[in-house]
Amino acid sequence: MFICAAKVHSTFPDMLSVLWAMATSLLIDYDKGKVPLAFTLKDQDGKTMSLSKFKGKPMVLYFYLLMRPQGAPNRDSYEKFKKAGAQVVGISGDDPSSHKAFAKKYKLPYTLLSDEGNKVRKEWGVPSDLFGTLPGRQTYVLDKNGVVQLIYNNQFQPEKLIDETLKFLQSL
Repeated sequence: MFICAAKVHSTFPDMLSVLWAMATSLLIDYDKGKVPLAFTLKDQDGKTMSLSKFKGKPMVLYFYLLMRPQGAPNRDSYEKFKKAGAQVVGISGDDPSSHKAFAKKYKLPYTLLSDEGNKVRKEWGVPSDLFGTLPGRQTYVLDKNGVVQLIYNNQFQPEKLIDETLKFLQSL
């Protein structure tokens, strides 16, 4: 029995390596080159906003959780995105008043949209976190025509989101 346990234990690091490699893939391009599904949601002020409103400039659209905002663009990184010519829009399943408080707390100057029920998150294929127990984080970069050019998903290193996305925007 000890030999069996030792054998299982010796393969455990290998399994972790495989899971880690899968979970930390930085760039996904399965929807690259496609126009994403349109949506209309309420922003943090209760105004109705449609995806089409943002056409004309590149856009960084990120799905996040208010309870886990790591990797979400902050005020300083927003200025970098703005300088790169991009709009920033965040989407979570929280209600507009929660978004308003979140934007005020972190002094966020960009649009936050309320996807109550996570319908848009599901339609866009954003994977879940923690074995499906939480809505996941994922970032899309759309070009000025509204076409997906990059999908960024890194659940374990969200701080890399800003650097990787800025690098990509500069290449557009």
